[in-house]
Amino acid sequence: MASLPLTLLRNARVFAPESRGPCHVLVGGGRILAVQAEPPAIDPSLCEVVDLGGARLIPGLIDAHVHVTGGGGESGPASRVPEVTLSELTRGGVTSVVGVLGTDCTTRSVAGLVAATLALRELGLSAWCWTGGYEVPPITLTGSVRSDIVFVDPIIGAGEIAISDHRSSQPTLDELARLAADCHVAGLMSGKAGVLHLHLGDGPRGLEPVRRLLGETEIPARVLHPTHVNRKRALFAEALELARRGSCIDVTAFPVAEGEDALSAADAIAAYCESGAPPARLTVSSDGGGCLPTFDADGRVAAMDVGSPGALAETLAALLASGQALERVLPVFTANVADALRLAHKGRIIVGSDADLVVLDDSHRIREVMARGRFMVRSGEPIAFGTFEGPLASA
Repeated sequence: MASLPLTLLRNARVFAPESRGPCHVLVGGGRILAVQAEPPAIDPSLCEVVDLGGARLIPGLIDAHVHVTGGGGESGPASRVPEVTLSELTRGGVTSVVGVLGTDCTTRSVAGLVAATLALRELGLSAWCWTGGYEVPPITLTGSVRSDIVFVDPIIGAGEIAISDHRSSQPTLDELARLAADCHVAGLMSGKAGVLHLHLGDGPRGLEPVRRLLGETEIPARVLHPTHVNRKRALFAEALELARRGSCIDVTAFPVAEGEDALSAADAIAAYCESGAPPARLTVSSDGGGCLPTFDADGRVAAMDVGSPGALAETLAALLASGQALERVLPVFTANVADALRLAHKGRIIVGSDADLVVLDDSHRIREVMARGRFMVRSGEPIAFGTFEGPLASA
């Protein structure tokens, strides 16, 4: 049976991300048509009605750092991580994603990343990507970072360019300045974010290269978006100062072992909220599909884990279980990301925004997910799948 043109979500407690209280939300054409206290007057024959029974309704999560083509490869070809699937993303409440390359820009390419990004769009998600990867000069699709951003629709900036890491190309300040300038000017020319998304390793220089960029060039602070800043406590302290200078910083929802000199994403978000730093300048991402290696003293991989796109939802649940108010922490997963990356119609439940919606259950877990007006998850289980994770995958 063909789906009805409208969907009415009744009896929701809306966090848009600010608390709106009990509301009814009307969805049609992939957009939010109404958010109001009284049910809208509509023809029942045109509308699917879903009663949420007072459950919390939040914007879909935006993940700005996912290895959609798979990461890894740092321990030989067999360590290359497979592509991230549609249901891995939606099960974790992710409705918008930004794809990224990492260490391996040799066996993986920007062309493949753009193709994977467009595939996610075909499957119903909203998707963009960064051009380049760890290395400098960065690999590109058209020959330059600037033209990639200007001419290739899904590309919104460059990243993840690696600094303070033994795996980086050890870029000079001049090289980083040129990359940041190209991102900034391309953003002006295209109306895109034009952001330089920076991978931070655990090297002793920390954020010094970023501070020098801000101190010695005219690059606007908003162009620089360092990620993994919670991997060391001292690095996180540096990042707080950077946020006060106008950059948006990104924490990563990777696992943190007991006694490790790192902050979990939940602890970092809670600490940021208490720090007095500007609330709008913090985002969180999953590093989903990325390799999370541990290196020995000789730089060889001693152990390896893989990032999960579900880490954002787990982090949000941990924050809420610890007593954090939903409206206080939710922008880090939604509106802050949309604003930093200039993703129009994302991150908020307001009339005219895309119908990217997530329902939380009483245990703060993902119950329903809607992406661009289409249900992707019902009762905690995916109902939409990528081409090769459905019947074809088991044939």
